[in-house]
Amino acid sequence: MWDKFRLSNKQARRFMLAHHGLGAGFSWRGKPGILEYIRRVGCVQYDPLNIVGNNPELVLQARVADFKPGMLQELLYEQRKLLDGWDKNMSIYPVEDWPYFQRQRDHAVRRYGGDDRPATQIMPQVRAEIETRGPLSSIDLDFDRSVDWAWAPTRIARAALESMYSWGELVIHHRVHTRKVYDFAGRHLPGKLLAAADPNQSAEEYHDWYVYRRIGAVGLIWNRAGNAWLGMLGMKSPQRQAAFERLLASGRLIEVEVEGVGAPLYIRHEERELLETVMASRSRRRRAAILAPLDNLLWDRRLIEALFDFSYVWEVYKPVSEREYGYYVLPVLYGDRFVARFEPGRDKDNGTLLIKNWWWEADASLSKTMRLELTRCFRRFLRFLGTDRLQVERRVAGRTDLNWLEALSKTNAGG
Repeated sequence: MWDKFRLSNKQARRFMLAHHGLGAGFSWRGKPGILEYIRRVGCVQYDPLNIVGNNPELVLQARVADFKPGMLQELLYEQRKLLDGWDKNMSIYPVEDWPYFQRQRDHAVRRYGGDDRPATQIMPQVRAEIETRGPLSSIDLDFDRSVDWAWAPTRIARAALESMYSWGELVIHHRVHTRKVYDFAGRHLPGKLLAAADPNQSAEEYHDWYVYRRIGAVGLIWNRAGNAWLGMLGMKSPQRQAAFERLLASGRLIEVEVEGVGAPLYIRHEERELLETVMASRSRRRRAAILAPLDNLLWDRRLIEALFDFSYVWEVYKPVSEREYGYYVLPVLYGDRFVARFEPGRDKDNGTLLIKNWWWEADASLSKTMRLELTRCFRRFLRFLGTDRLQVERRVAGRTDLNWLEALSKTNAGG
């Protein structure tokens, strides 16, 4: 078993940021960089809501220097290096991880595949349609009856397609905005991969694999209930606790004691070298980044509050009267601290990035260096969005602490 490490709060923050490629410089570029990051963390969470990019795109633009949404689309739907699948809820993960999710697919067969289910009864016709017509979405199928589904009644065509997708018969061929278009998995994934056995032969092996994977998804985490553990089939607190004990006993985890945090934290043993590098570093370089609402770094928000003194709740599903900030608000990171959050929007006619509102954190101090890095950050963000237009809305305009944003809105900001 590895020795226990003792870290200052700052060292813990810097390790997490280094793990996620959010340090002073960009660690990754292009499609190889996208793959390297997603393989490091296992998956990025997918959400279809698109205000200034959907969640995976926002995750990647903060880490991959030259990221464009088309790169992710190519990896998903042309090169098939990545897959849409269920991991932490809807997610994107490396195609080579397909065999590890056999338990989830088997569970879907048991849940959705009974002969008495209406959706099962139309599947022969659905298969025949895809066989002859190619990739299809639910609107391409003339089965309009409504049936009970996982969350609410839906069209039987949709229930059939999603059932076949959940047990691995279909994959997502592509998306038209938020609409999924399906095709047979065998047309797009190698037969050897589809036939591969589950590498985890026992439930304990599966639990160990999944806990280890999720620790890597966050970087540094405690063994407490929270959103970081969502979507893990058959995994509740007792199973997670047992997996932690086995992983520690085998030396695959390193226990970390962090200043001001009243519970032990853990990293994967393979990241010991990175941890030691961070602990020895005296670099003062900083950069700014705009994070996604469901960013891997933010999966355990209680931990983020303990380490970064930053409280963040995605308020998109809250009633307007209960929101503290706004409908869709993104955190802004500078160096190893969160310094602000803002509410963005897009002009539907010309693609202009709108700054609807802005909130500084109480301890943020806008230095000349911070202003320069924030300006660079927003220039990168505009390039990611494919625009050079930024507009500060009236409620924000005129604030002297946002003069740099006003100046950016009056220049060719994408240059």
